[in-house]
Amino acid sequence: MNATTRKARRFSSDALQPAQLKEFARRRRHLMRAMGEGGIAVIPAAPVRIRNHDVEYPYRQDSDFLYLTGFMEPGAVAVLVPGRSQGEYVLFCRERDPVMETWHGRRAGQEGAVERFGADDSFPISDVDEILPGLLEDRERVFTTLGRDPDFDKKLMGWVNQLKEQVRSGVHPPHEFVSLEYLLHDMRLFKSRHEIKLMREAGAISTRAHIRAMKACRPGMMEYEIEAELVYEFRRAGTEPAYPSIVGGGENGCILHYTENNGLLHDGDLLLIDAGCEYQGYASDITRTFPVNGRFSAAQRELYEVVLEAQHAAIAQVVPGNHWNDPHAAAVKALTRGLVSLGLLKGRTPQLIRDNAYRQFYMHRTGHWLGLDVHDVGDYKLDDQWRLLEPGMVMTVEPGIYVAPGTRGVPKRFQGIGVRIEDDVLVTSKGHDVLTKHCPKDPDEIESLVGSA
Repeated sequence: MNATTRKARRFSSDALQPAQLKEFARRRRHLMRAMGEGGIAVIPAAPVRIRNHDVEYPYRQDSDFLYLTGFMEPGAVAVLVPGRSQGEYVLFCRERDPVMETWHGRRAGQEGAVERFGADDSFPISDVDEILPGLLEDRERVFTTLGRDPDFDKKLMGWVNQLKEQVRSGVHPPHEFVSLEYLLHDMRLFKSRHEIKLMREAGAISTRAHIRAMKACRPGMMEYEIEAELVYEFRRAGTEPAYPSIVGGGENGCILHYTENNGLLHDGDLLLIDAGCEYQGYASDITRTFPVNGRFSAAQRELYEVVLEAQHAAIAQVVPGNHWNDPHAAAVKALTRGLVSLGLLKGRTPQLIRDNAYRQFYMHRTGHWLGLDVHDVGDYKLDDQWRLLEPGMVMTVEPGIYVAPGTRGVPKRFQGIGVRIEDDVLVTSKGHDVLTKHCPKDPDEIESLVGSA
């Protein structure tokens, strides 16, 4: 087992490491300071989801719950009670059960929740109906994620209503529900040094996967064979795909969310791969486009270089003080200018941009926040104004050009070509850092790699 694999698996073992315990405790303290002593946060773990009949989907913890606890088991509720003398962090979770653990795997139990996951106090989840109403009593505001888990919402409302029925006995129920996302998602938008380290590692693993796919690719292979190369690299590092991989050959690369991955790779086509792993909960998100046979045609290279220039222009705008839309505006300008130079658009670049003429070939935005979710949380606008970029934010930069087959007025040599180039970019105090910069995208370097395995 290599060092990377050991590091990845440590997160899902039976204990958090000291540095992790400190990181999660810091996050909880930050949130509770923002909540104030009159508040209480109630955060459920993600429920188990059924795939079909009695088969479950692989379990993935709720991102907000994971961000605050590092606890990976289902059947849990985290409660943060600022000022509680017996301990502010209470974790309800499953009890130890030798029979169930024989069938379904190890559980932390109440002792493990305290000793290995940093809870101040822990109770069996089976006792939540008896104990949680008492924690809600005398609290003014309940911070929670209403609407995400309707079944849990009903339970929470039931506990509050239970307290309301005792008002004549001097019980004081909460009188306000507050969206937890308002505070928590803004916290999650700014990555700590620990989080950046994890995201950098996610990018490194994903980079190795993309290089492996390039080296393995040859005409006559199936898209799913290339996907298997990606998954192999992810799993050998102890990670999972952060999202369904897009492996689109030829005109399939013009379908933005193509995931069938069952097409034949033809000599002379491009292959667009949008794939990234999830390392200790944190996603990477990389897209590379390369020729199946290892050599760009003239038309493919022309479009590729327009997209590459647009990405460079967009990344240059990822600096503190610029706003969220600046990278997109830079990419649109470069793409439109390039499309004009190739004859795919006709007219003056400023007017074409005002007319959204480029959207025939580029119909999505240039990026999104990245973190525990591949499309991570965080507002893009504040008070109806684009948000200013600040150190600690991580975003993708992913311009593209997609020329669908049969597009009228477009030379046939460009038709059926889809190109996207995507990297993960950290905003730093002095500018930016491309976390995935070691994933090849120079066309000459790509040609030297494809089919070289």
